[in-house]
Amino acid sequence: MNRFGWMKPALVAAAVCAFAAPALADETGVAAIHAQQRESGKRTCFVDHYHYGSSSGKSSKKAALASAIQSWSDFTDFEYGSDWARWSLASSKSVSCSGSGSSWGCDLNARPCRKGR
Repeated sequence: MNRFGWMKPALVAAAVCAFAAPALADETGVAAIHAQQRESGKRTCFVDHYHYGSSSGKSSKKAALASAIQSWSDFTDFEYGSDWARWSLASSKSVSCSGSGSSWGCDLNARPCRKGR
């Protein structure tokens, strides 16, 4: 074995880990602390735990809503993983936007949900 012979097994192991990780569900494991229930057939949602998102100073209502949804999604992803962070799957949504001209903001909340299980 040459002086760099150790690198080949290490590189193979790193590559296996890098390609295997995306196949796993993206969850932090923290979601298990909240009660969950199946809803609408193919999604699982928190029973009574909500996440919030907000925005302010945006140029339009559309931009303010998109920013608030991104805020909700980013924090949900941080806490529970991307499996839970899809606004389109969330339940019990509440959205409130206000503003005029070029200064809009939104506040929203919803219970995080994920597909299946």
